[in-house]
Amino acid sequence: MIAKSASELIEICKTENIKLSEYAINLEMKQKDSTREELFLHMKETLDVMRCGATSGREKEVYSLSGLIGGDAYKLQKYLESGKSLLGDTAVKAMAMALSSSEVNGSMGRIVACPTAGSCGILPAVILTAGEKLGKSTNEMMEGLFAASAVGMIIGMNATFAGAEGGCQSECGSAAAMASAAVVEMMGGTPEMSLNAGAIVFKNVLGLVCDPVAGLVEIPCAKRNVAGAISALSTADLVMAGVSSKIPFDDTLSAMYKIGIELPASLRETALGGLAVTKTGLALKDKVFSKK
Repeated sequence: MIAKSASELIEICKTENIKLSEYAINLEMKQKDSTREELFLHMKETLDVMRCGATSGREKEVYSLSGLIGGDAYKLQKYLESGKSLLGDTAVKAMAMALSSSEVNGSMGRIVACPTAGSCGILPAVILTAGEKLGKSTNEMMEGLFAASAVGMIIGMNATFAGAEGGCQSECGSAAAMASAAVVEMMGGTPEMSLNAGAIVFKNVLGLVCDPVAGLVEIPCAKRNVAGAISALSTADLVMAGVSSKIPFDDTLSAMYKIGIELPASLRETALGGLAVTKTGLALKDKVFSKK
């Protein structure tokens, strides 16, 4: 049975006594007529690309082709190594990883657009940072990605991942919701707890617009990846402490989609509103396109 909602997904997992990751794996094996070994081999390739993208910008300064962003992941890595962080190693490492992937994306490097290119830094940062912190194996981190995909399927069926359709709440919001749900599973939480995490993440970004400066997914997208990664990790802790969402995932997702549709076109990836049309935003746009 294919779950068409979060409530159905939770019920299936309860009935079959399985985790979100196992649901996704079983469904993938059936739909693709693949073995578990084949699926994990492919997911290993995905995780490897994620790891590379989350690392490159921390090892050296990486700049986007436009020149709008770059070098920040390297700065954060050096700050992490200084030991002066207020939030601690886990948070700063996740921030640096999220920025690294965004910078690699902007430089036309290889990334995993999961669920989109503009939000590509969130899942790698969260899964890799949490995996290292929790002492998880590569296989366990891959299971985290499968858990994220189970939540992603529900989002895809009932809403959208496209900033052009639903604003950044549907891009970075979806990525953070998927990531937080995955980390809750990695920490031993139930599928219901994972969906609670996803719901809380969405509630905290409802109405987040998509207003890329110069029409490029760089400013403010890169730093929204940072915010999404921290939101995912902090919400996982919140849920593991016993906090639940008063509004269930399905209702939250429905609200997100409706809000996205109601956003004016100027705030849905057109670069015709928000930060993109501020004095500085327009100046940066002119600078980018004057090079061509």
